[in-house]
Amino acid sequence: MFCDNKKIIFFNEEAYQKLENYLLNHIDTIKNTFILVDYCTYIHCLPILFHHINFLEKSNIIQIKPGEKEKNIYTCIQIWKYLENFKANRNSLIINLGGGVITDIGGFVASVFKRGVRFINIPTTLLGMVDASIGYKTGINLESIKNEIGSFYCPEFLIIDPFFLKTLPEKEFISGMAEMFKHGLIADESFWIDMKKYQMNKDQNQWKNLIYQSILIKNKIVEKDPKEKGLRKILNFGHTIGHALESYFLDSKKETLLHGIAIAMGMIYESWISYKINGLSINDYQEIKSNLSRLYPIKKIYNSEFDQIFFIMEHDKKNDKNKIQFSLLKKIGICSYNCQVPYSLIKESFLQKK
Repeated sequence: MFCDNKKIIFFNEEAYQKLENYLLNHIDTIKNTFILVDYCTYIHCLPILFHHINFLEKSNIIQIKPGEKEKNIYTCIQIWKYLENFKANRNSLIINLGGGVITDIGGFVASVFKRGVRFINIPTTLLGMVDASIGYKTGINLESIKNEIGSFYCPEFLIIDPFFLKTLPEKEFISGMAEMFKHGLIADESFWIDMKKYQMNKDQNQWKNLIYQSILIKNKIVEKDPKEKGLRKILNFGHTIGHALESYFLDSKKETLLHGIAIAMGMIYESWISYKINGLSINDYQEIKSNLSRLYPIKKIYNSEFDQIFFIMEHDKKNDKNKIQFSLLKKIGICSYNCQVPYSLIKESFLQKK
C-alpha cells in the first residue's frame, strides 16, 4: 500500500482545519470516531485537541497504560474488544493521540480490525513526530522483540503540532532528538551540524524548522523506497544494536532504557563498526561519539550480557538468510545498507573503551 506523504502530512493550524473539514465531510465518521490515548495524553493532550475541534468531545475515548511494555497483542485485544462493544465498523475512524507507542499500536489495530479501518495520527512526542508516525509502518512487540508483528498501512493524514512538545519532560524530548541526529548522519551532513548546536532554550521557531527538516529527510527516503527493499534500510542505522539493547533492558530486571538512549548507544557502536570496516574516518567517529555522549548516558554493557543481546539481534526482522543486516556510515551524511558484520566485531564494539 503506497502513501504519498506529501499529501497527508499537515502542520500547525492548517492540520486542525484539515481534520475539521474531513470530519464535517464525513458525518457518519463523526458519530463513530474513536480516540486512542494513554493516561498521560488523556490528561495533557486531549484537552488541546478538544480546544481546536470541540465536537470531538463526543468521540469514544479508548485509554491504555503508557509505556513500551503495553505495545503487545494483549493490549490490541483490549482495544479490539472496545471497538466491537461500541459497534465500530468499516466506516469508523481511529485517531491516535500520543507518542510512538500509541501511533504504532493504534495503526496496527486499525490495519487489521475488520480488515482495515481509517486512522489519523496526531503524535504528541518528538519521537512520534519525526520518526514513529512517519512512513506508515505499524507494529507491536513480540514479547521483548521490538516491532516483530506489524503492517504497512496508510493513515488518512498526519497532524504535526509542535505545541504538544510543551507537555513533554526534558528526557523524552532528548530521547526523540536521537532520531533527528540519525537523519543528519545518514543523509544530510548540514542537518547534523545544525543539530549539534542543540540547546534546550533554542527559539521555538528554530525548533519547528528543525522538526520540519527532519521530517522532510525521512519522508524523502520513504518516498523512494516505500516497502524498505533498498534505500529505506539506511533509516535502520543505530537500530540493529539499539533495538536489541532496548529489548534486553525491557525484558531484564534492569531499568527501562528510553528509545533515544538505546538508539544513541547503537549509533555510537555502529559508527565504530563503520570506522573498522566501512570507511568512516576516525575523526567522524570521534565527532559522533563525543556529540552523542554529551546528551545521552551510555550504559555499561558487560561481557556476560553480550550473548543475550546478540541473541536478540539474531531475531531482528531486518535479517536476511540468517545474517544480521547492518546499515553503516561511509562518512557523516552518507550511509550503506545490507552490511554484514562478524560476531567478533559486534562484540568488540561493545567492549571497546568508550
